[in-house]
Amino acid sequence: MDVNLGADEIEQIIPHRYPMLLIDRIVEIEDGARGVGIKNVTTNEWFFEGHFPGNRVMPGVLIVEALAQVAAVTLLRDVDQAGKIPMFGGIEKMRFRRPVTPGDQLRLEFTLERMRGPVGRGAVEASVDGQVVADGSISFALVENPTA
Repeated sequence: MDVNLGADEIEQIIPHRYPMLLIDRIVEIEDGARGVGIKNVTTNEWFFEGHFPGNRVMPGVLIVEALAQVAAVTLLRDVDQAGKIPMFGGIEKMRFRRPVTPGDQLRLEFTLERMRGPVGRGAVEASVDGQVVADGSISFALVENPTA
């Protein structure tokens, strides 16, 4: 289902804040099983100052984090999961296929593969202009928020 969740709505669902909120919009969510988000990569990103001077490349770990944030919004938008905190369990078979640089628009996709209780796994894919730049799978746990 097409949606248009901006930063304000995203911040109501997941606990991430600047500078670690790495998604700009959520544009699709299908019943907590699939989600698509967008990250507009600008020249002003905080991580470009040191990665790398003269050759700006978005760190792969931040692409994975952005994918995980799309997964978190997809899962935590469900009323039964609302207020929980997503925790990484693992990153499997992640491949980085080309650099992400200023001016790129990342399309970040998560598809739930398995959920058993609070623990799950899903496929993730990041693309720019229809070309896959990173893909793999992540495992996670949805835990109670101790501050809630």
